[in-house]
This record gives sequence, structure tokens and C-alpha cells, in this order.
Amino acid sequence: MKLNFSKKFFQILVVLIALTLSYFFYLQKQLSLRQVKNKEVVNITIKKGMSWWEICQTFNQKKIINQYQLAFYLWKNHLTNKIIANQYQISPQINLAELAYLITHDKKKNNQSLKITFPEGWSTQQMAEKLKKNNLDYVNFLELSQNSSFFYKKYHYSFLKDVPTKNTLEGFLFPDTYFFSNQISGEEIIKKMLDNFDRKLDNQMRVDIKKQKKSIYQVIIMASLLEKEVRSFEDKKRVSDIFWRRVQDQYPLQSCATLAYILKKNKKQFSYADTQINSPFNTYKNIGLPPAPIDNPGKDAILAAIYPEKNSYYFFLNNPETGETVFSRTLQEHNLNKKKNGL
Repeated sequence: MKLNFSKKFFQILVVLIALTLSYFFYLQKQLSLRQVKNKEVVNITIKKGMSWWEICQTFNQKKIINQYQLAFYLWKNHLTNKIIANQYQISPQINLAELAYLITHDKKKNNQSLKITFPEGWSTQQMAEKLKKNNLDYVNFLELSQNSSFFYKKYHYSFLKDVPTKNTLEGFLFPDTYFFSNQISGEEIIKKMLDNFDRKLDNQMRVDIKKQKKSIYQVIIMASLLEKEVRSFEDKKRVSDIFWRRVQDQYPLQSCATLAYILKKNKKQFSYADTQINSPFNTYKNIGLPPAPIDNPGKDAILAAIYPEKNSYYFFLNNPETGETVFSRTLQEHNLNKKKNGL
């Protein structure tokens, strides 16, 4: 009887140890992933006298992060007694390690985070210039942004799979508002932006792109054109349908946005000579999509590229004064609209 009891006790003990180790390794694995789940900036107050477990529960109640993951990370890194009472703004781009750093390091003794906004349609160069103005690591940012393969190989972003080896990250540096530490490296800035892109391009969008027999890269190239061509989401969806049909029909896209990209300046009306510039990005001379994105598009432009609004138009133009998009079904109608709008 004692032998059976000892055997059962030993078996239970082995199971408990196995479960404990499994949970430990599960938590270890989770620490390598992005755990913070808020979708917008959240304000949170850590009061004096709160225990570290109460603080973890508070973050859980605010739906910022699972209390067990935060507690395990703080315990594992010997930070449970270093949490600083203060008011915090929790960015949606922050990860677990950054969150732990934020609440355990005195802002008065460490560099404060900077709020940086990159508008939709900005180029990587424009982003670098803004980083420079804020004394951030723009040199490393600009250098590494030229090498998409580096980030695909190191961080395994599946959306970079179809990007040609020598191409840049243009198109994938998601325009948004970010919070950066003064000490952040250019690589870390890029990773934050790519992580953001990875979240914004949700699973359903990826499934629908695949159903259309397109690559994510093709969609982002198209989105970068739409971002520059028209203003409203509705117009982006209509122009998306026009452009995709032109690609299918082997008809030039004739996107003025690509001429502006080549010339590094925008014009009210591009000349015939402009349309004859010898460049792979010239969609007046070349059939199909340009070889790479021309800017970093926002979510509306990406959605429009994936979900075009079917219509019977084949041409469009923009009134530079009103911003209105004028659509035409035929070339003759299009030319008449150009005259009416002084183009």
C-alpha cells in the first residue's frame, strides 16, 4: 500500500514538474513576441505604495498586457523592486521590454521619449530628415532602410518575402505616430515601423491578396501610387480599379505621381518631355507597375489597393485648386475635362 502511494505521489510530482517547466518555457517564448496589445495611447498611473503584483494587475485591467507575462518579465530581470510611481503614456507600438524599461527607469535621469509623426505618403528620405531634426539616429536608419534583405533574414517578416534582394524598405515603413527614446538606434526605429506594418496588414487582408493572385509587394507598390494620386478614400478605391484594369489590359498607368517621383518635384501639368524621361519608374513609357513603391502609403491607400471599387471609368484627372478628382470613361471625354479644368 505504501509502495503504491509513493509511486502515485512520484507520478503526480513528475507531472507537476513537467507542467511547471512547460509553463516556464511558454513564458520564455512569449517574451520573444510582442505582448502589448493596446491599439491607441493609454494613460496609466502607478501610485506610491502599490505592490509590483498590483501594478501588473493594473496593466491587465487597462487591457495593455497580460499580468502574468509582465510579472514574469519583471521577476526574471530582477526589476520587481525598481518600479517608479508616476503617470505614463503607453504607446501602441511599445513592446514588453520597452514597457518594463519605461516603468523602471527615472525619466529625470534618462532620456525622455519623443513623439514623432510620419504622415502618409512620406518617403524614407523625408522620414530620415525628421529623425535628424529630432537628433535621432537618422544615419543608421537611412543606411539600413536601403537593405530590405537584412530585415527579412534577421526578423523573418513574411511580408518582405517578395521584395527583390537589392530593393529598399520604401513602402513598408508604416506612417504613424511613434514614441521613441532619445537613445533608440536606427535599426530599432525601423523595426518598430515594420512591426506596425505587420499588425496593420491583418490576416484577412493577406488572405484576400493571395486570392487575387497578387503579391503583397505588388499591392504596396499600387498603394504608394494611390497615396500620391488622389486624396479621399473613395477616390483611391476608384482609381485602384482603373489602375488594376490598366495593368491587366497592358495599358500604361500614366501616373503623374511617378513623374513627380523621378523629377523630385510636383507640377500642375507635366510636359510631353517629362513623359518621355528614360526611367523604369516612368509609367507613361513602361507598361505595368513601377519596379518599387514610390513612398510609404497609409492604411487607406493599402485597403484601396486590395479592395478596389469597380467602376466604368478608365481615365481621371485632379483639379489642383479644388483637389477634386474628375473621372472619364473615354479618352475624348478625358481630354474635354482637361480643357474644362485648365490642364
